[in-house]
This record gives sequence, C-alpha cells and structure tokens, in this order.
Amino acid sequence: MDPKVSIIVPVYNAEKGLERCVDSILGQDFQDLELLLADDGSTDRSGAICDAYAARDPRVKVIHKPNSGVSSTRNIAMDQAQGDYIQFLDADDWITPDATKLLVRGMEDNSCDMVIADFYRVVGTRVARKSDIDAEGAITREQYADLMMESPSDFYWGVVWNKLYKRSIINGHHVRMDPSISWCEDFIFNMEYVLHTSMIYPLHVPIYYYEKTKGSLATQGASIANTIRMKLNVIEYYKSFYQQIMDEEDYAARRPDIYRFYIDSASDGGVLPRPLSTKLGSERITAQLDPDMAENPLSREYLASKLLDRYLDIAGCAHDLDLTDVRVLLYLRDCGSAGTPREIAEYTDRTQGQVNRSLGRLRGKGYITVGKTRNSSDEEKEGARKTQAIEIAPECEPVLASLAQALADFDDARFAHLDQSERAEAEAAETLQYGALVESFSTAPERSASTALLVRASQDENA
Repeated sequence: MDPKVSIIVPVYNAEKGLERCVDSILGQDFQDLELLLADDGSTDRSGAICDAYAARDPRVKVIHKPNSGVSSTRNIAMDQAQGDYIQFLDADDWITPDATKLLVRGMEDNSCDMVIADFYRVVGTRVARKSDIDAEGAITREQYADLMMESPSDFYWGVVWNKLYKRSIINGHHVRMDPSISWCEDFIFNMEYVLHTSMIYPLHVPIYYYEKTKGSLATQGASIANTIRMKLNVIEYYKSFYQQIMDEEDYAARRPDIYRFYIDSASDGGVLPRPLSTKLGSERITAQLDPDMAENPLSREYLASKLLDRYLDIAGCAHDLDLTDVRVLLYLRDCGSAGTPREIAEYTDRTQGQVNRSLGRLRGKGYITVGKTRNSSDEEKEGARKTQAIEIAPECEPVLASLAQALADFDDARFAHLDQSERAEAEAAETLQYGALVESFSTAPERSASTALLVRASQDENA
C-alpha cells in the first residue's frame, strides 16, 4: 500500500547533521510515510549513514547518484515518490514531532492544494519564529499571491521545506526544479506550483527548524555572469507569474508593487535579539524526568500535565495565544463563566497576575467579554463574594475548535498503545477515579473556592 506522505531529503556531505534530520522524520507522530534519502554523490559518510537507516526501517529508501546539484536530486526523488503528498527537508535541518501530522491535517481538513507553515530560524543557540500570513483559514491563490507581493524575497515564500504539496499536481503539470539555476530555484518551483492551485492553507504553527549553515550563491562556484543571468531569469519568471494570476488592469495597477522584487534583497528573517528570540530548546514544551526514578503518582501527574501542555501550546500557537491564555479559555469553557481571578489561577496553576493579564489579552482580541457580578442577590450583604461574569465570544469559536483538537490529540497520544476496547476501559477507569477524587474533596472539612467549583461541575454532569 502506498504511503500517504513522501518526505524527500537531498543529501550532500551532510554527515554532521544528517542523523538529527532523519531521526526527526522517523520519530514523527504521523507514521504513514516514506523517506527518500537522495545521496548526491557525497564524499563523506553521508551515503553510509543513509544505508544504515534503510537497513533498520523499511520506510527509508536511498537513492545514490553522481553529484549534479540539489535541483536535479530533488527531481529524481520526486520521480520515485509514491505518496499522496510530498514534503521536503534539507539534510542539516529538522522538524518538530507533530510536523507531518499538522501539515496533512491542514491539507485535508481545509480541502486545499498546498499548506505553508511557520518555522523556526536557528542561529547558534538562539531561535526565532518566522511567520508572514495573518489570515485565519484557507486563502485563495490570488490572496496568496497578493500577500507574497509584500515581501517576495522572504524565505517564508521561496523555500520548499515549510510547505506540503500534492503529488497529483506536481506530476499532473510536471512541476519540477530547474537544474540550470542555483539561485531562487525553490521560489520558481513554488510559483509554478501555485499557478495550479485553488486554495492554500497557512498553518500558524512553527514546525521546521532552519539552521543557517548553507553557503551563499557566490560560494557555490557560480561566475558573476551566470549569477546575473540566473537573477534575470528569476525576475522574468516572477513577472510572468503575476501576469498569469492577474488580469491586465490589475497587473498594471500593481506594477510598482511587483517591481519591488527587482530591488528587494534576499532575506531569511534572521533571529532577533532578546526578548524577541529564545534559547534553542525552550520554544516547545518538554519534560525532564530522571530515568532512574521509580514510577509514582507525582511522575505520572507531571508527565500527563506536560503532555497536555504540549498539545495546548500547539493550539495556542495557531492563534497567537500563550499557554496561560489557552488554560484560561479551557477553564471558561468547562467550569462556567463566574469565577474570581484567584479561582481561575488555582485551577490553571498560574498566578493571579498572569490570569489578569491573560484575561486582558483575551478581551483585547475579542475572544471574551468581562463584567462584574455577585454570587448573592443581596448587593449589600456583607462579605458577598465578587466574581467576574466572563462570557466566551462567538469570535472565539476557531480557538475552541483548536482546543478540542488538542484534547483529542492528547488522548490519542496517551492511549496510543491501547486498542479500542482497552482504551474504552481506561477512559471508564479514569471517570471512576475522577469521581472518587471529587468525593474525597467534597467530604473534606475545608475546601478552596476552586475545589467547590470542581465539585459543582461534577455534580451538574452527574445530574
């Protein structure tokens, strides 16, 4: 049976980072894939490393060929690919564990022809997120071209490794790399592909780590004459692309914007100094656990909480929300709209200051409305507990959908080793355990306000 995704990695003297790259692919949450390692005549250990992976994993296929450059190498790999979708990586980069899953989901859930994702730009030990599209949901080919016009030389648009393609479009229109050029060849491939698309989905989650280790065009042996020729060819193709996308009147009106590419210098969105970039390794939720530690309730709770945060953080990333914002929304979704910042803070394991700032951000984005009320109908009753009447606004529906997906992914991950009947039993056991914990707190002599909310929510469910 053919795989869903073909992942293509051109390899040339990449022994230093190749194993990190391949391990990130084979360790994907999404397993229905084939990996095509195309060895372009490497003179180091790269070819042997590729063969070793193929011997261990049947999903790995190795192509050994004489050196001819990255474009022809990718073309040969595309000719041999069998997947419905094609994904590219460079051999010295790597991807997040959920990368392929999120790309495929973005393609299929939005019925589109291409997915373009945010990525991480890595320089040394610093990492920064790169994103160019703010639109929610799929956009048309024309909208995509209009947005690209604002910064056409940005790596976000030009590279192939932050995108997912349909093999049917690539083969049906014979979209291939041009081996005769070594400047912006990815950009031309993307423009040619986009001409045959209808809808494109921007994935607002960074899934790729791009490390600046490549040489420039000048260091790749290109003569000045060849460099000028290649740039002129790319400029002409860029102009032709917009002539095909736009009608004559629109093209004439936007000509100054289109010509910006002629003088725009190539840019890859370098890592910015603190606080606009973070230390590599802190950009995603991770867990630290001593392997010699005996299994205990604390370690189980810690790992479960970290795993949940990992998926909640992905949901937040897609809507420019941090983990605190997402936890607060989850509280509001499931625990009702009446609660003090202290109660919300206890439930979400955050400080009151963090919760107040989060409520302000959510309100500013139009995701919630906030008012003041009292629990007692007697407004003058001494000691009446003031609460905030918080309502989730209709504009928050896309975020709630992402939250629901995150919780489903969380369950899929922790029950991955169980079959359907075993999972049902495990979920039933969790429900019983939850009821026992609620009962334990409800019979305790003292309870916090947030615990009372938890008990009320459980009693409402049982009713």
